[in-house]
Amino acid sequence: MRKIVAGLSVLLLAGWAAFAGSQEKSEVRVHRSHAIAMHGSPKYPADFTHFDYVNPNAPIGGSVTRSVYGSYKSFNQYILKGRPPAAGIGMLIESLTVSSGDEPFTEYGLLAETIEWPEDRSWVAYTLRPEARWHDGKPITVEDVVWTLETLKTKGHPFFRSYYAAIASAEKTGERKVLFKFQGPPNPELPLIVGQMPILPKHYWEGRNFEEPMLEPPLGSGPYMVKRFDFGSSVSYERVDNYWGWNVPAQVGQHNFEEIQYVYFNEDNVMRESLKAGNIDFFLENISKEWSTGYDIPAVKEGRLIKRLIPNDLPQGMQSYAFNTRREIFADAKTREALAYAFDFEWTNANLFYGAYTRTRSYFSNTELASSGLPTGEELEILESLRDKIPPRVFTETYAPPVTDGSGNLRANLRTALRLLREAGWEIVDGVLTHPEKGLEMEFEILLVSAGFERITAAFIANLNKLGVKATMRTVDTAQYQNRLNEFDYDMVVGSWRQSLSPGNEQHSMWHSSQADVPGSRNLVGIRNPAVDELVELVITAPNRESLVARTRALDRVLLWNHYVIPQWHFTAFRVLYWDKFGMPETRPKYALGFEAWWIDEARETALKNGKTAPTEQ
Repeated sequence: MRKIVAGLSVLLLAGWAAFAGSQEKSEVRVHRSHAIAMHGSPKYPADFTHFDYVNPNAPIGGSVTRSVYGSYKSFNQYILKGRPPAAGIGMLIESLTVSSGDEPFTEYGLLAETIEWPEDRSWVAYTLRPEARWHDGKPITVEDVVWTLETLKTKGHPFFRSYYAAIASAEKTGERKVLFKFQGPPNPELPLIVGQMPILPKHYWEGRNFEEPMLEPPLGSGPYMVKRFDFGSSVSYERVDNYWGWNVPAQVGQHNFEEIQYVYFNEDNVMRESLKAGNIDFFLENISKEWSTGYDIPAVKEGRLIKRLIPNDLPQGMQSYAFNTRREIFADAKTREALAYAFDFEWTNANLFYGAYTRTRSYFSNTELASSGLPTGEELEILESLRDKIPPRVFTETYAPPVTDGSGNLRANLRTALRLLREAGWEIVDGVLTHPEKGLEMEFEILLVSAGFERITAAFIANLNKLGVKATMRTVDTAQYQNRLNEFDYDMVVGSWRQSLSPGNEQHSMWHSSQADVPGSRNLVGIRNPAVDELVELVITAPNRESLVARTRALDRVLLWNHYVIPQWHFTAFRVLYWDKFGMPETRPKYALGFEAWWIDEARETALKNGKTAPTEQ
């Protein structure tokens, strides 16, 4: 879930202390604004008309077809059952605020006309826009907002129950005003978290079972609604002409396509061939080999099918081979560290990735939040307070994953791995890595959802086998994969944790002990570590940007030195392929692709239909 924020106009209001639950002061400094920022002030002032990275006069119309791997099981994206949900279904539902794509963490009013909060951010109040409507014409009300919070916290996906745990209540305090009160330690991110909450129609869901998958599209309030669908195979959305939000500044110049269709494929290669045949209009390539060698075709050479790298400043997070530490064979950190020496990134990058990737060395890669060097200042003070709970190397060594010379000769690394394994109590017996004291054999399965990972994982398994490890891999469909993730039914997976530039409540679901056994949580590794728990709470309650950076770096360092994962790689650009029928703004957002601001260029589309190349480049 993407996160952002903003804060603006400041005024003094009397009587708000009781309103916010404080009995000690008769006056509280209250901010009232069109936007709220996590730290600092919003980029765009109260009278802004549109974001810089959109064309407010973009043409409206045309259609675009996109591809999706796998299938979908439901139109309800807010529950654990029936995952994955239909692609694009989020376009039906609006939230109180919406993020900008060119700021680290700022939210602007969408359903909300104004936002109010005290200096200590102990509560937040939103005033709804009077024009906001559901697709059936009924107004969006405070009652909808209150019902949504209660429903997501009691019946929604476990993520919501964790994410919204500190929101104590939502109360109607005016015809269009809703007040959220918070509980627990101070958390300056909570007003922003509230703003991101999708608002659902209470009147539609009355008489329906919210906790069951939906086989028909729900009522929404967004710029699109479902036009048609072949359940599990495709879904098409049509632009809502009378959408209430077309003149809201944060929406101007976006959502310009008349129709957006998502078509599902069970094989990656079939999906790519459909793109080359012109049946798919826009495609994000995530396989480096295909990007390097798979598009040597006339349409690309002639410029009709555009192949383009679009750089970005997005946080890259952590993609990795993730251990399930609930399995006894992976319970020991030294064992996990040893097995990392069997992954030869340098050889993989050179021979399978065409040198495209950078090795990931942080859970917050490509941001200032990533730890580096040795800890100093506030970060060191935090870690010193946890010294007896964290690995000593946190203080003496800079974390780095094992490296090789890229030749494929891994002997030195495997010797190091065997030494570490022996120290952890493992030995090779009849060719099999065995732990005699515990009666264990090192045998596990690597669960995959994409065939593109098979060639990479095969090389990893070959190296593991040299250590006496009985490793195998299995590729399953998206539904089975999601179900097994939800139930933690795996030994090792390719785990991916995306991050924002302002980490907060979501860290709880990723790493906190309380989430280790919650089905569907993002604590894939099964971490139960008191030090990590303390660091997560510190990140969530950081009072300013400087402390947030120090606390996040400390968390990053402790996660890395516990060897919960084997870091893989990242890439700081979008690999985009699209048929030359689109127009797009000259300015692009730093932290997003910005496809929502593209449009169909009639002249280009006509040239494309006639088999010609458009005269100018985008």
